[in-house]
Amino acid sequence: MPLKLFLRGKVWHFSGSVAGRRLRKSTGTSDKVRAQRIAAEAEAREWKRHLDGPGATLTFAAAAIAYRESGRPTRFLTKVEDYWKDTLVSQITPHAIRQGAMKVYPKAGPATRNRQFIVPTQAIINHAADQGWCHTIKVKRFSVTTREKEPITMDWALKFQEHALPHLGALCLFMLTTGARISEAVNLRWQDVNLDTREAKIRQTKIGSERIANIPRVALAAIKAIPSNRAPDDRVFKYSDRTCVRQSWKSAVERAGLKYLSPHSCRHGFATKMLQDGIDVKTVAQMGGWKDVATLVRTYAHALNDHRITDSVFDTEVAHNHPKKTASN
Repeated sequence: MPLKLFLRGKVWHFSGSVAGRRLRKSTGTSDKVRAQRIAAEAEAREWKRHLDGPGATLTFAAAAIAYRESGRPTRFLTKVEDYWKDTLVSQITPHAIRQGAMKVYPKAGPATRNRQFIVPTQAIINHAADQGWCHTIKVKRFSVTTREKEPITMDWALKFQEHALPHLGALCLFMLTTGARISEAVNLRWQDVNLDTREAKIRQTKIGSERIANIPRVALAAIKAIPSNRAPDDRVFKYSDRTCVRQSWKSAVERAGLKYLSPHSCRHGFATKMLQDGIDVKTVAQMGGWKDVATLVRTYAHALNDHRITDSVFDTEVAHNHPKKTASN
């Protein structure tokens, strides 16, 4: 049955069946000629969807809405959605995605373009593909030069703490001993911290979940030393966002006479120390909030390849103190 128009108040609506599917919708206009055109376009889209598959009429905007509603991570989505808008997914090619990354992030490096444009665009399209609405897409990433990341050590962190404000020194030790990202750490509220059980609820912004982290005593002592009323919704480390940390961090590094290492190097320090001390990669990934083991291994292969790792396993105090057999024994 072709679509028919009918008035509801002053606004025209249409209803009917197209290719076995019932359609009923407002045209949003009181102009009958315009309403007829809108109804005809809706009928044409439905036939196209029926004959060519749902992907024929799927827009990126619609796919993005479905992706958001599924509870997937939404970081970096806004610029991606603003770029593609109502572009048909069927018209989005791998080459177009790479071009889009360069247009949206003209001054950014390849890693940023990959992470903030290619990955979310591909994730939205492939989520739609999982629903049977379109085909999956695979996009070649921009080449990234991998550099070994220098980690912050406990010695570095303690020297830094001596020359930093109490809340900044505590922030450094917290990130180093829990593996928290800078954005996760500055968002920590007092209501998320239990000083008695030494636990902190970390909201993992990058992967859209939460984890409970143990707070080692060295970090706990630093957190307790922060002057604060500890109102439940107050930020533990006082900073409103990650950008507010930069200048204070740089100044403290200079006062301490240390080599400059960024706040994110604390996370590198957590992973490197844990792996070099023989903790299995699955446990390190879980405790540090990495989404998967492969990412951790790929990033910190240098720590896994440290030939001295057996020292932490076998060269222990017990082994040194154990009576040694001599040839005469």
